[in-house]
Amino acid sequence: MERILDVAQYIYDEYKRLSGETIDEMKLHKLLYFTQRESLAITNEPLFEENFEGWKYGPVSKEVRLYYTVDGMFYKNKKALSAEAAYITKNVILQYGPLASWKLSQLSHNEISWQNARKGLTKDENGDVLLIIDDIRKDAEKVRPYDSTYDMYYDEFEDAEDIQ
Repeated sequence: MERILDVAQYIYDEYKRLSGETIDEMKLHKLLYFTQRESLAITNEPLFEENFEGWKYGPVSKEVRLYYTVDGMFYKNKKALSAEAAYITKNVILQYGPLASWKLSQLSHNEISWQNARKGLTKDENGDVLLIIDDIRKDAEKVRPYDSTYDMYYDEFEDAEDIQ
């Protein structure tokens, strides 16, 4: 399992490499959330065990907040992501990275996990209720994993070749 700080670092670096811009903190948190959701959709396993809180603008990792600066992510013992984690994360960056931070915030407000963490709060309260992983699993059910369709057709293609 990956650490959220390593995933955040990967997003920070890869976003800068692809766009030439420094990712803002709001976008970083939303891309982290969508990466966790995509991992659940594709592998049925969380990518990292750290949690998000349901803040007014969407899911936020307090741990990542401690280490984020516009000059980079600063923490000790950085580790590279596994190939699978990098693949999932990069696809999230490619899919959601071009969207404005506020658009990502709006998208995150459609997530059951965020809505459940916000129950009883006004729209202006930040909140500190954790998003529940089972709720993120429910959010993942609406995602169409790009890998599973490819794998299914690839397996069928291999089976057809074996018959000939």
